[in-house]
Amino acid sequence: MHSGMERETLGILVGGGPAPGINGVIASATIEAIACGLRVLGLYDGFRWLMDGDAAHTVELDAESVSRIHFTGGSILRTSRSNPGRSSEDLERVVGALARMNVRYLICIGGDGTTYGAARVAEQAQGRIGVVAVPKTIDNDIALPENAPTFGYETARTVGTTIIESLMEDARTTGRWYLAISMGHRSGALTLGMCKAAGAMLAAIPEEFGEGKIDLSLLVDTLAGTIVKRRAQGHADGVAIVAEGIAERLDPETVPGLRASVDAARGHIHLADVPFGAFLRDRVHATLEEIGISTTVVTKDIGYELRCAKPLPFDVEYTRTLGYGAVRQLLHGDSGTLIAITGGRVSPVPLASLRDPATGRVRTRMVDVTTEAYEVARSYMTRLELEDLEEPNLSRIAAGTALSAQQFRERFLPATRATSRR
Repeated sequence: MHSGMERETLGILVGGGPAPGINGVIASATIEAIACGLRVLGLYDGFRWLMDGDAAHTVELDAESVSRIHFTGGSILRTSRSNPGRSSEDLERVVGALARMNVRYLICIGGDGTTYGAARVAEQAQGRIGVVAVPKTIDNDIALPENAPTFGYETARTVGTTIIESLMEDARTTGRWYLAISMGHRSGALTLGMCKAAGAMLAAIPEEFGEGKIDLSLLVDTLAGTIVKRRAQGHADGVAIVAEGIAERLDPETVPGLRASVDAARGHIHLADVPFGAFLRDRVHATLEEIGISTTVVTKDIGYELRCAKPLPFDVEYTRTLGYGAVRQLLHGDSGTLIAITGGRVSPVPLASLRDPATGRVRTRMVDVTTEAYEVARSYMTRLELEDLEEPNLSRIAAGTALSAQQFRERFLPATRATSRR
């Protein structure tokens, strides 16, 4: 294709958190690019070095070296959360470094932050560099066409479900409760998917609480109500899963101490480093004691175990098509788009169409709690519903506590009403 002339160069980088399948995109993009006559450079650590104007942290990729990496987890190019989209100076340095490497095409594999950065780089390059984004996140929170999952989600849900199943068996064996905190910075998709697949007792996701701030007491009473109802059914054990993104929406007036930790996490500290699980466990335990129930509640963070897992065949196949499609779209003159697949066909989506007009950032896909898919998940949970606060259910459930039926209703009505099926 480029016989007798210098080959054009494709750069590949990975940003954001790891997700199963990254290496599949790298491998298929590399193999297809080389087949089309391109030279391929892997750019280490996402945008990190490029934002310093550094063009040295690279590796030349060939078909032989990547031919079997699609089976593996992690990222052979590593990753970082550095995002040039926040600064015009960073953007200039990124484009300048890419130009010095003679990069004509760029594939950015990442989540919403990396996708936003890719869009800004495409704008800054003004056609000199073709840029496409390949969406990945175990959170499944990028709005892809036809509600397609982001790659990595299916593997993460499978691995997470296995963990939840083990916790459920341990809970049954020991007569205790597990409070699992799941990754999901804004969307509760991963939490709900694991809960539904494993048959856990409860998934608490931010979408159930509507818009705005969430009162901590509503979340605590939702969890405590599940434990009480399950005891009324003759079981002293269970697993409840809470999406970590709820922590970002808690009303600061109800959790001043935790709020400071969450605010700090908005910098470069990960939300997983915030002691949300222990904080929530203690509040649930205190509420249970207050209503006359003694039980053991143990916390378990589920997240890092999922991100670099060996990808399922679904994600291997999916990412091979994404990498191929990314190269093909670039060579057809495409730029400033996100690569998606609908009906087995590569379907580029303009990055500008994914932005939230109010913030300029990539919109987050949230769980639609009006769908049958959510309704089925909800119907299999053990949680207080409005009908449980009416007779004859009310007296039967309240009997396991130190509260009268009326006191029980008054205590748990706000939380039950706040998360009732809409």
